[in-house]
Amino acid sequence: MILAAALAALAFHAAAQQWPSKPIRIVVPYPPGGSSDIIARAISQPLSEALKQTVIVENRAGANGNTGTDAVAKSNDGHTLLLCDTGALAITPSVYKQLPFDPSKDLRGVTMLAYSPHLLVVHPSVPANNLQELVALSHKEKLNFAVTAIGSAPHLAGVAVEKATKAEWTYIPYKGGSQAIGDTVAGQTQVLMNGMLATLPMVQSGKLKVLGVSKATRVPLLAKVPTIAEQGVKGFESGTWQGVLVPAATPPAVVNRLATELTRIIRLPEVRERLVSQGAEVYTMTPTEFSAFFERERKNWAAVVAAGGVKID
Repeated sequence: MILAAALAALAFHAAAQQWPSKPIRIVVPYPPGGSSDIIARAISQPLSEALKQTVIVENRAGANGNTGTDAVAKSNDGHTLLLCDTGALAITPSVYKQLPFDPSKDLRGVTMLAYSPHLLVVHPSVPANNLQELVALSHKEKLNFAVTAIGSAPHLAGVAVEKATKAEWTYIPYKGGSQAIGDTVAGQTQVLMNGMLATLPMVQSGKLKVLGVSKATRVPLLAKVPTIAEQGVKGFESGTWQGVLVPAATPPAVVNRLATELTRIIRLPEVRERLVSQGAEVYTMTPTEFSAFFERERKNWAAVVAAGGVKID
């Protein structure tokens, strides 16, 4: 028994040493410019240097992130990673009646990389300066609420705020965060909730007006902006969690090596400072912690989806 365990350990070590044998693909299942894409591009060069292989970031958008995710779940080349909003991925099984993959069975977590709270923002022309004024305005005129994708974490956060405050707005779906931001900046939609990492630059440039932050405590970069919980939605907290997953059949030795390298890279001063300056917090987990987090998120969001009646055929 001891000999068998020792041989298995040696085999895993050998697999990790021989891997990677060809270029690595990081699949981002959304269009360029969103939070996941920003992080993928921040880590791609350091990961390439660490693994001594080319690392390619591939944006494979479609079906609210399911197209790219399905491609990774079914890949068998051993060199394809998924970098996505893992909270949104945990929501997917509750929102879709049918999926071509099961995230709990077909994928395994490597590590979390970063967390950024959602910002509740509006077009500067919207005559509201806090959540209460926005709710009151929603009863007087039509407000279009841009959602990065139906069933995404920002969408369900918007549903939760709407139900808690009795606001009224119309949800306009997009293929990703960058498109939702672009149309809100252009005034085609008036309200948006999205990850701070991708949204903060538009706030800082004055192209969007921030009304609230979906974190338990205020964030230093927006110290004067109250949280949504402070504005009457008691205990409200939501956000965007970016992490890396691989196909379930990936050898444990490869998963562990990836986890080690990605954790080191995301903590590099230059990478951390780049993300922190845009409102993201570096937040890592071991593969085991990641799996536990994912299952908790899946159960929590299932309850929100059921209460909001959000379903996609």
